[in-house]
Amino acid sequence: MSGGSGIALATPYLDTDADQLAFSLGQPPHEALAVRDLTVGGVEVQLRLLGASHQVFAGPVRETVACLPGTPGGLPDTVRTSDGWQYRFTARVQDFTPEEFSDEVAWVRRMSDTHPRALYGIFPGAQEAVTALVVDPLADGLAWRTWHTYPQSRRIVATHTRMEAR
Repeated sequence: MSGGSGIALATPYLDTDADQLAFSLGQPPHEALAVRDLTVGGVEVQLRLLGASHQVFAGPVRETVACLPGTPGGLPDTVRTSDGWQYRFTARVQDFTPEEFSDEVAWVRRMSDTHPRALYGIFPGAQEAVTALVVDPLADGLAWRTWHTYPQSRRIVATHTRMEAR
């Protein structure tokens, strides 16, 4: 596959919001709507679109950003760990005007369409409800970015993760 992998998801879009997302490391695989397996910089990577957001499995890291039952929402600004790898996760939530939101979602979709290591899903009946993941090699590891769009509130959650060999 040379470009991104866009999926028209068969599952309906459920009204959630950025505040319901939670961050976790080490979760088992959750039921996925779409999966893309890659090797990036010698590291096996699995991008997973969930009905409630995403999982990225990269080497020893199992990152989940999702609406998890029994887990309070809220994303940390930054998480750092060190286990043979230096791992750094950052997240930000942005609010947009209607026009800005549409422009930003269009940019995420275009970028994902042309990125060689992307996976993104579009929910039926909500063309601006998108979850997108892209992964890139680094000199000594890899990095991935994700976007979760919420048309009802015109909010976008963007995450960025770096995983580098120590």
